[in-house]
Amino acid sequence: MTTLLLSTLNARYFHASLGLRYLLANLGELQTDTAIREFIITQRPLDIVEALLAEQPRIIGFGVYIWNVVETTQVVALLKRIQPDLCIVLGGPEVSHEWGEQPLVAMADYLITGQADLTFARLCRQLLEGNPPATRVLAADPPPLDQLTLPYRFYTDEDIAHRLIYVEASRGCPFRCEFCLSALDKTAWPFPLEPFLAELDLLYQRGVRHFKFVDRTFNLNAKIGARILDFFLERLDERLFLHFELIPDQLPEALKERIVRFPAGALQFEIGVQSFDPEVQTRISRKQDNRKTEENLRWLRQYTQAHLHADLIIGLPGEDLARFAAGFDRLVTLDPHEIQVGILKRLRGAPIVRHTAAFDLRYNPHPPYNLLCSTQLDFATMRRLERFARYWDLIGNSGRFHHTRPLLLGDAPFARFLAFSDWLFACTGQTHQFALERLFDLLYQGMIERLQLPESVTRAALAQDYRSTGAKSCPVFLRTDPAAALDPPAKRAKTAASPTRQTRHLRTD
Repeated sequence: MTTLLLSTLNARYFHASLGLRYLLANLGELQTDTAIREFIITQRPLDIVEALLAEQPRIIGFGVYIWNVVETTQVVALLKRIQPDLCIVLGGPEVSHEWGEQPLVAMADYLITGQADLTFARLCRQLLEGNPPATRVLAADPPPLDQLTLPYRFYTDEDIAHRLIYVEASRGCPFRCEFCLSALDKTAWPFPLEPFLAELDLLYQRGVRHFKFVDRTFNLNAKIGARILDFFLERLDERLFLHFELIPDQLPEALKERIVRFPAGALQFEIGVQSFDPEVQTRISRKQDNRKTEENLRWLRQYTQAHLHADLIIGLPGEDLARFAAGFDRLVTLDPHEIQVGILKRLRGAPIVRHTAAFDLRYNPHPPYNLLCSTQLDFATMRRLERFARYWDLIGNSGRFHHTRPLLLGDAPFARFLAFSDWLFACTGQTHQFALERLFDLLYQGMIERLQLPESVTRAALAQDYRSTGAKSCPVFLRTDPAAALDPPAKRAKTAASPTRQTRHLRTD
């Protein structure tokens, strides 16, 4: 029998909830009667409920996020139907704002809005002592970070062997980008550095080599960022992999001189460009120096071996198709390894809501609350752009089409890829579940039929890329040209490409 259970539904098994581990770390004397139970959203709600109730808890705390709110609602409904006296406590960004109309919140006994690290422990003590609070909704202010017990020892050996290890050197964000919940923060707060580095060292000694930093603005404080990079430079080995989110227009020399010392495969930077349009940037309260952003991306691409993952958002207020296309083309010329094309979402509590009427922004009422249409982008256009984003991820970001991608994009990347995207959907009616061999054949067909590219040039580029995948089959487009046939399997295995970025991102060694 466990008194307290901390639970959430992760999107994938290899994710590990940092938030639950913070709650456990700060429960004090209640830790011994508490357990973390993580599930994934593809599990049946009845199976989750059975597993939870088998431990006979008195209180269950759920972490609720945009990706699991639907499934969590089903789980809580079942729990309350089976055992109405079980105390359910909710927390997390999805229920911290606009919670009054949410069915999930109505079913729960208590809700903690904001950062619940310390408030959850106080609530549990009150409940177990028979002294419940007068209100069921508790607003938690950001806790002083020097008063928090860090959570990293609560990563188990199983986590370290098979899951992503999330860490954070700071919380909050000083910027006000209205599409983001971090716009509600007053500033960014760093954790005390020496205790944090000591915890990183313990994780490293336990075998962690993949550290994913969740800080919104890792490079905001150059001195702290340099110390963290120094920590890892002193411990470089061939398995080390670090993920950081960077502000695109701030890259001081102290960080540059350290970044260049990391070998290939060790650093990944997620760089939120979002939009290059100055009018749109101003409208959504985003301060970004586009010249410095371009300068920094060029420098990172030219002088470092870091993997660059840049973000753009479709559907920002006032950004029509032509403006987004211009931004996409501008980013393509800077040649990041990946361009993540995302659809604007109306996150609960995000200030972007203030533009809804002026631009007739219409969002999906269900998670993930993606934009359906607006004054600038009608529904049909948004559907085209969603497919564009999916196909781009499948082809442009896959790392498989090194020789084909420049030929596919030419001198008008957005227009050409949108034309190919429209053709691909018209031919297949699908956006998922493309076998590799079929995807290569479709690219060959579309580049010739829709983009009018020469057959010989197209076949040669695709053949080079297909050889690099190490695949043993032979797609149709190669069977029609004996001169472009693949090497024998034994030779082909030796020439297989190194793992793609996605593979490295998911590695757990």
